[in-house]
Amino acid sequence: MQNGLVKNFNGRMQEECLNKHLFPSLRHACRMIAAWRGDHKHHRPHSSLDELTLRKYHQRSKEDQTLNRANL
Repeated sequence: MQNGLVKNFNGRMQEECLNKHLFPSLRHACRMIAAWRGDHKHHRPHSSLDELTLRKYHQRSKEDQTLNRANL
């Protein structure tokens, strides 16, 4: 059985990046994919994370952990 999250990510990457660009070289492909990943991680809200970006969700997670430790 395949992991649904990975399959979803791969489908998005293919639709939003790989199918839209013609890569003249490996270096160009690496740069375009890195830019897409950066946008995906840092600027795009995710419905599975309550419409937060991955960075904001991670920061919120750290804050929640700190608050939970203070309440012990």
